Amino acid sequence: MIVAAKTHAIEIGARASIVVLGHGGDLVAMVRMDGAWAGAFDLALGKARTSRAFQAPSSAFVHLIQLGQPLFSVNSVGGGQYVILQGGLPLVVNGVLHGALGVSGGTPDQDEAIANAAAALLQASNTKE
Repeated sequence: MIVAAKTHAIEIGARASIVVLGHGGDLVAMVRMDGAWAGAFDLALGKARTSRAFQAPSSAFVHLIQLGQPLFSVNSVGGGQYVILQGGLPLVVNGVLHGALGVSGGTPDQDEAIANAAAALLQASNTKE
């Protein structure tokens, strides 16, 4: 999964940090690509934590954190561990949550594309014909 994410990042010209969390939230794998800015790891970890906790893409909540919206204060409630930006995906196989993936370092659309490329590999490897 990390290799697929890194490969896609290279293809689209992004330098990213990529984080994979297990079902319990433990750090299973991570990579910080050469040239990725230092803060990208923290954002990738936060995106993965968000996706794992809420079992949804981290981007699904962007509109809900705006001023006056229901999740406006979620980051302060979560102790700063959640990052609600594009690039986080839950890792679900056959309806079961197995962990989460977070990507940061490119543009929001690049982060999302990298995460989707890695998640697609997981889905393809678990598809039964």
